[in-house]
Amino acid sequence: MKLKEILTGLEGLKVRGDLEIDITGIDKDSRNIKENSLFIAIKGFSEDGHEYIEKAIEQGATAVMLEEGASLETVKKLPKEITVIVAKDTRYALAICSCNFYGNPSRKFKLIGITGTKGKTTTSFMTKAILEKAGKKVGLIGTIATYIGNEKLEDSDRTTPESNKLQAIFAKMVEAGCEAVVMEVSSQSLKLHRVAGCDFDIGIFTNFSKDHISQNEHSDMEDYFNSKLELFKMCKTAYINADDYHVAKLAKLMPECNITTYGIDNFCNVLAKDITITNSYVDFKVKLGMKNERIKTGIPGRFSVYNSLAAICVGEKLGAGIDQIKEALENVRVPGRSELVNNKKELTIMIDYAHSPESLENILNAVKSYTRGRVISVFGCGGDRDTSKRPIMGEISGRIADFTIITSDNPRTEEPQKIVDQIEEGIKKTKGKYTVIVDRIEAIKEAIKMADKKDIILLAGKGHEPYQEIDGVKHPFDERIIVNDIIENRI
Repeated sequence: MKLKEILTGLEGLKVRGDLEIDITGIDKDSRNIKENSLFIAIKGFSEDGHEYIEKAIEQGATAVMLEEGASLETVKKLPKEITVIVAKDTRYALAICSCNFYGNPSRKFKLIGITGTKGKTTTSFMTKAILEKAGKKVGLIGTIATYIGNEKLEDSDRTTPESNKLQAIFAKMVEAGCEAVVMEVSSQSLKLHRVAGCDFDIGIFTNFSKDHISQNEHSDMEDYFNSKLELFKMCKTAYINADDYHVAKLAKLMPECNITTYGIDNFCNVLAKDITITNSYVDFKVKLGMKNERIKTGIPGRFSVYNSLAAICVGEKLGAGIDQIKEALENVRVPGRSELVNNKKELTIMIDYAHSPESLENILNAVKSYTRGRVISVFGCGGDRDTSKRPIMGEISGRIADFTIITSDNPRTEEPQKIVDQIEEGIKKTKGKYTVIVDRIEAIKEAIKMADKKDIILLAGKGHEPYQEIDGVKHPFDERIIVNDIIENRI
């Protein structure tokens, strides 16, 4: 593709060189650059892409893009045959260039974007299941993995891929014949322009609570919320949770968007009532078409009602029938979200991704409401993330669980003992029984040792993740495998 075509839609560019050259690839990582590529230099949190321009040229880049403010000496040193472009924001430019390079694939299917602090993954799986029951070929991009239909393309290392990778995935989905793509849209991806240029048909806002407040994420709650709002500036239609105070404000903030509300407690367009929650399912009534229908889903908890309602709204909008919606929701399963682990001891062991104060409180209250015995909570907090939530989560577990084992999550570059000490500060404010076992495998062993069949063990925080990140290295750590290895004495 001609370089000038790739730059379509970008304003205020400064150019030195030939825009008629053919470009065969785009990347911000110099290691991925091949012959006749465009290298786009981005100043990241830990590294500055401008320092790798010469490396990119050695790899075969024939055009490079710099951000305004880059050293003029950098430009002067570049070979005259290299086309140099200067853009106001190279992150945004990477997204727009990638859309153009891959032929704007998101215009060729229905794109559903799901944002919110919690519930994105479960809602995306529910939505995919409903649309597939309606006979559509569906792609899914999110925290767990990327799928085309039942084929898993790859596991995910972040909720929303970088823009050039995202557009390449979209192009692959178009080629595979996807009629709809369901996508988790993180606040970071919106803030960092990863989804700029995407043609969203539908947006969902599940809920909003404190999370992702740190040096490399969001400075405060206002920045976090405003980042999420960007999705709804890109949507034609939106479905939002009327029971969440912050989310409900969207209707006034985005008058140009066609917004439908769903909920349980407050006035809304799509209301769930007569709710029953057990340890293996939840069911409720909701008006579909002209009559109230009973919906059942095999993911227990009140939060599953909200996620189901959002998925139902999308399904109805895109033509799914009542029976298709009911069947899809009853059979859907989501890895690492209220996931029960089958085991020889027949203990009730649940894996859940809860890693924020509100999500931990929600899952603990949910299992507490239907568990006949004790709730044994095993959790930690991730390193290099918001430290203020650690004592809060300790206090929550101490208040709700019958017994808590404080342990490691993904310590990343932090000292694990320091993290558990901060969690312990919170649990000490309660009368809750607890112990500290820093090694997560040993913590799981202890929970299994002390539990009987009436109890439930909640392994919170890691969910679907098949690894544990320590000092920048991801070690294999799949809790489904670990639980059964412990029970069968292989660990």
